[in-house]
Amino acid sequence: MAGMQNANRPLPPLDLLRGFESAARHLSFTRAAAELFLTQSAVSRQVQALEEFLGVPLFERRHKALALTEAGNTYYRAVVASLDQLREATRKLRETRTRNVLNVTTTVSFASLWLVPRLVRFRKEHPDIDVRIAATFEVLDLEREGLDLAIRDIAIANAPPGSVYLVGEQLAPVCSPAYVREARREKRPLSKPADLQHHVLLLFHDAKGRFAWLSWPRWLETHGIDEMPTAGTIAFDQYDQVIQAALLGQGIALGRGTLVDQYIREKRLVALFGGLQDVQRAFHAVFARNAQSRPQVRQFVDWLKRELAREK
Repeated sequence: MAGMQNANRPLPPLDLLRGFESAARHLSFTRAAAELFLTQSAVSRQVQALEEFLGVPLFERRHKALALTEAGNTYYRAVVASLDQLREATRKLRETRTRNVLNVTTTVSFASLWLVPRLVRFRKEHPDIDVRIAATFEVLDLEREGLDLAIRDIAIANAPPGSVYLVGEQLAPVCSPAYVREARREKRPLSKPADLQHHVLLLFHDAKGRFAWLSWPRWLETHGIDEMPTAGTIAFDQYDQVIQAALLGQGIALGRGTLVDQYIREKRLVALFGGLQDVQRAFHAVFARNAQSRPQVRQFVDWLKRELAREK
């Protein structure tokens, strides 16, 4: 009888709770809409519907700002706890059916230039593990997105607790051997950083400023060059496209060691001005809550470390 009474208690639809939770976390209908792939007005309507359902206002709507009411703040904490509990229960149930599925997120460039070409070797070692890759520049919430592991390039000083160091980051200007030969024929020097003024630079266009350390101005500044004209630039919004252009002899790129090491060994790229130099960054494995104890997660991270160490 008690179970029947609980079942009859009214609950708001899950979509309304998800919209409210996201809006309350961001204190923005616009950012919540982007996260949930909805329009701003749709999230606003969800919150209004939830307020009508509850009979109390959850937000104070100010000019260009959003704040939780006291009731909204209390309800937000309860909703977060409930959704987390529901996600965890769902994950555990799904694990019983997909025990050998490994969900990994990493950047587009690491996936494209390093991980995907080598994944066949992991599959040969562990044919029973199905790997699913989510490649994105966004830093995803692992628990919220149902992911086990993230491979992230992080400033060494900012590595999160519990993460595993995989390999240090290095940088060097790189270009194809054909580009070097052409520069020699045309008598355009390429022996020191200041010589870059005679060459086409391949740029990674980082509109949000997340990769300032990977910009030509930053690299030139560290080599004592504040401003410098060049023979031209080509910009790309994906780093793997920058490296593809360098391989095709279209200019000089800033090569990230882990992502271009193999091309240098194969003599498809040349590292200029003394070669790769360390920067205070490294790739780390970052785990979802409780994921590190899962055998397939440990096996994948062990394989990553072996592969990276072998190549270094």
